[in-house]
Amino acid sequence: MVVNLAAKRRLLARVTGVGIHRIRMDPERLPDISDAITRQNARGLVTAGIVTIRTAGGTSRGRAQDKRDQRHKRGTKQGSKQGRKGARTSRKRTHVAKVRALRRLLKIAKARQDITNPEFWALYKRVGGNTVRNRAHLRQLIEETVSKRVG
Repeated sequence: MVVNLAAKRRLLARVTGVGIHRIRMDPERLPDISDAITRQNARGLVTAGIVTIRTAGGTSRGRAQDKRDQRHKRGTKQGSKQGRKGARTSRKRTHVAKVRALRRLLKIAKARQDITNPEFWALYKRVGGNTVRNRAHLRQLIEETVSKRVG
């Protein structure tokens, strides 16, 4: 005897807080499941093991792994690159990455109280104005400002 248990499946899904496709019913105990009409009955079915919940499936990494393998297969080392440097990664993107890294370093220095708030903003403006070359240069500038304050 085939019993339509769609409503029971919906009830069980709502009670357990999972999707309807994760509900698995024991085929031997279908009459017991069809008798369950309240939320309390549904909870009892779950605790009795008549209804089980499948584990949630994750996102497959297969395509990402294939892509990574392709990237490793292609020669992207020195001598195999074509197109000028700015065509591969734009100047704007490299600039944004550099500015973000420098600003992060500044925030850390301010949080450690290596520099005061006015010194922080003076250096922040220099970073935004592209007068700081790299992180090492910024560290040097921080040391200079600290030595000026102390000396």
